[in-house]
Amino acid sequence: MATSLREYRAKIKSTQSMKKITRAMELIAASRIVKAQQQAAAATPYARELTRAVSALATFGAVDHKLLTENPEPKRAAVLVISSDRGLAGSYSSSVLKESERLVEKLHAEGKEVDMYVTGRKAEAYFRFRQRPVVQAWNGFSDRPGYANAREIGDVLTSAFLIDPEDPETGDPARAVDELHIVFTRFRSMISQTPEVIRLLPLEVVEGTEAPESVDVYPLYEFEPSASEVLDALLPKYVNHRLYFCLLQAAASELAARQQAMKNATDNAEDLIQKYTRIANQARQAGITQEISEIVGGANALADATAGSE
Repeated sequence: MATSLREYRAKIKSTQSMKKITRAMELIAASRIVKAQQQAAAATPYARELTRAVSALATFGAVDHKLLTENPEPKRAAVLVISSDRGLAGSYSSSVLKESERLVEKLHAEGKEVDMYVTGRKAEAYFRFRQRPVVQAWNGFSDRPGYANAREIGDVLTSAFLIDPEDPETGDPARAVDELHIVFTRFRSMISQTPEVIRLLPLEVVEGTEAPESVDVYPLYEFEPSASEVLDALLPKYVNHRLYFCLLQAAASELAARQQAMKNATDNAEDLIQKYTRIANQARQAGITQEISEIVGGANALADATAGSE
C-alpha cells in the first residue's frame, strides 16, 4: 500500500508540473492573440479600399491583364496551405489540412494537376511524410506573420502564374499554373475558427469580408500614365495584401485555438490532480486502517497468550 501511495504522490507532482506549463502557454497565447486581432482588424480597411480600386480599374479600365484572365481550359492549379509551425493548438492544423485534401480531390476530379505550396512546419511535415512533393515551403512566422513574408510568398506564386507555357525563356513551363487557391483558417471568434478556401488567381476582386459593399459607388478614376501600367503596379500589391490578410487571420486563429487547447489541458490536469489526491487519501486511510487492525490483532493475540499461560 505504501508503494501505491508513493506512486500516486509522484503522479500528483508530475501533473502539477504539467499544469504549470499548460497554464503558462495559455497565458502567452492570450497575450498574443489581442495583438493578432488588432493587426487583422487594422488590415481590413486598407484591403477594402484596395479592392475598390482594383474593382474599378478592372471594370472601367478596359484592359486585359494576365492576372485577371481566366484560362478556358485550366490544366494545373497551385494550392497554398497555411498551417502552424508548432503544435499544441488542438485541431487547428488538422482542420486546415483536411480542407486542403478535399480541395485537392476536387481539383483532381476536374482533371487538373496540383502543385503544393505550404507555410508552417505542420503542413510541410504532413506532405513530406506522405511522400507528396511540395514545390516550396515557408516556416518560422505562423503566429507572427509580417508583410515581408506575404510579399515573398506572393512574388513566388505570382511568378508561377505569369509563366507562359509557350515561352521556355520565362521559366519552367512545367511549373506554369492556371489557378491559385489558398487554404487558411478564418478567425470568427475566440471559440470559432473555420478553414476556408479562396481562389486568388485569376483575381476575383469581390469576395471575402474585405470586399466592398455591393451598394458602394465607385469613384471616378483617371489612370496615369495608362490603365495597363497602373494594373501592373496595383495587382501584385493586391495579391500580396490578400495573402497578408489570410496570414493574419490564420495567426489569430492559431493563437485562439492554442489558448483554448491549453485551457482544456489545464482543466484536465486539475481534474487529474483531484482524482489522484482522492485515491491517494483513500490509499493512505486504507493503510492506516490495516495498521490499526494489525495492532489490535496483535494485542488480542498477546492478551490471549498471557491469559493461557496463567
